[in-house]
Amino acid sequence: MPDAKPLRADARRNRDALLAKARELFAAGDFFDLRFDDFASLAGVGTGTLYRHFPTREALAEAVYHEEVATLCARAREAQATLPGADALAAFLRGMIDYLDAHHGLARTIATLMATSSEALAEGSRALEEAVTDLVSAAAQAGAIRDDVSAGSVLMALHGISAAHDRPGWRGDADGVITLLLDGLRHGTK
Repeated sequence: MPDAKPLRADARRNRDALLAKARELFAAGDFFDLRFDDFASLAGVGTGTLYRHFPTREALAEAVYHEEVATLCARAREAQATLPGADALAAFLRGMIDYLDAHHGLARTIATLMATSSEALAEGSRALEEAVTDLVSAAAQAGAIRDDVSAGSVLMALHGISAAHDRPGWRGDADGVITLLLDGLRHGTK
């Protein structure tokens, strides 16, 4: 959750350092191997600073999750603002494959932790679905894709791709599935 009031510059730097270290440890798969207090020293801040910003491991994971979702939503908005509808959707989907490939450890660790915080997960899912809905709607309104496919279907396809990440040749298959998805979205357009 975002802080209620703006942080002083030093407090913002400390919070950012904690988030960066948590993100790094998620990606490496070491998030669960540490005592929670160890995050403070690894981020170069005091234990009190850690607890002031994030009273629990789950609060820290939730903050990283919200930042990641915000980044993905910003990418969707940027694509929509700079590209025609179908191109924006394609760029976002291909970018998601790049993201999943580069951040798989992070995604897996956050998903494990967020399973205990269904409200945080639901909030992030709603934000991402809204961003994808905007992309799908813009492409459909432009007549570039079918108008009978929901953002939920597109997100389900991305979830399936992500779930198969450990398969040999995942990246090539993931790119192929995105091509198949895009071709299917175009099928039946005039």
